[in-house]
Amino acid sequence: MSVFDELVGQDDVVRQLDYALHTPGAMTHAWMFTGPPGSGRSNAARAFAAALISGGTAPNDVTARVLRGHHESLTIMSTQKSVIAIDEVRELVSKAQSAPVNSAWRVVIIEDADRMTERTANVLLKAIEEPPPATVWLLCAPSPIDVLTTIRSRCRPVRLRIPSREAVATLLIERDGVDEGRARWAAAVAQNHIGRAKYLARSDSAGEERRKILEIPDKLTSVGATIRLAGRIVDDAAETAKARVEDRNRDERRALLTSLGIETEKSIPPSARSQIRRLEEEQKRRSVRARNDELDRIFLELMSLYRDILMYQLGIREGWINAGEGDLIAKHANRDGPDTTLLRIDAITEARRRLQTNMSPVLIVESAFVLLSNPWLLDA
Repeated sequence: MSVFDELVGQDDVVRQLDYALHTPGAMTHAWMFTGPPGSGRSNAARAFAAALISGGTAPNDVTARVLRGHHESLTIMSTQKSVIAIDEVRELVSKAQSAPVNSAWRVVIIEDADRMTERTANVLLKAIEEPPPATVWLLCAPSPIDVLTTIRSRCRPVRLRIPSREAVATLLIERDGVDEGRARWAAAVAQNHIGRAKYLARSDSAGEERRKILEIPDKLTSVGATIRLAGRIVDDAAETAKARVEDRNRDERRALLTSLGIETEKSIPPSARSQIRRLEEEQKRRSVRARNDELDRIFLELMSLYRDILMYQLGIREGWINAGEGDLIAKHANRDGPDTTLLRIDAITEARRRLQTNMSPVLIVESAFVLLSNPWLLDA
């Protein structure tokens, strides 16, 4: 077993990273991991960091700490904001100048390098051009063109792809001990996304949660029902997001108060209120993104349904994402033609795009659901 275990079906990437680790003179100080969502670019960067810091590719206690993001020679930036602030990068550059602790390497990972503006990227540029001898930068982005040319030209590229459905299922079976049938179902409905597949395979409620999402089109029976359902879904997404981030928010607030020497909430001095306010604003942005991620997940599940419906309408009976939902797929497919299904897919695509804007999430979901029930409105 290797620390690169999750890079299933990507032996070329494993060989590239392994060669750099074990070949004298092959190492470089800046790397760029690119690949579409689900390709595992952040996981690959963390695995490489774990191998660097621990001094090998065989898993041990040190690699486990690095993979969890907890090591004194590792710094990870994973933002919840649409743009990485220039001050955040300046802080990273400052940390990168420090000598490694309990390791031969200090590693800095930027998981959303595509969110740097040109001005911010230029702050990073000099640090990448002239890094300390023991510092390694690992940048992650969807594609090379999403990063400033001067940055990507100084990074060694690592290009990842989405692993095959079979490879993801095999990983779940061999590494996580998942039953074969459930592993294949999880790999399919996760659309080959390893992290999502692992969650689905190990969650007792995942199947029922997905079933409720796939039943949404049958509930869009009137304008009133559609509007009410959209509101409930946004509220549920907000509650799920709150549960995901509340522990982290509480721990961050407690840590900040401790660092400021504040013992209780009642004793916050005026001089510290600006720092508390900045933390609260950051946490609010994180909650918004977590809610939008939940809504995007719902849209992706609906997209998978309409993809299978379209395949059915075109006479394709293999390669479905929702292979166990044949009756549901056939019912919807026989109601309309492929042109109508494509309009519904367009509606979902537009809704996912709008989630990246400041548009009200309720309006986004309402609009999408109205178009799913009346797709011809797109042609009006």
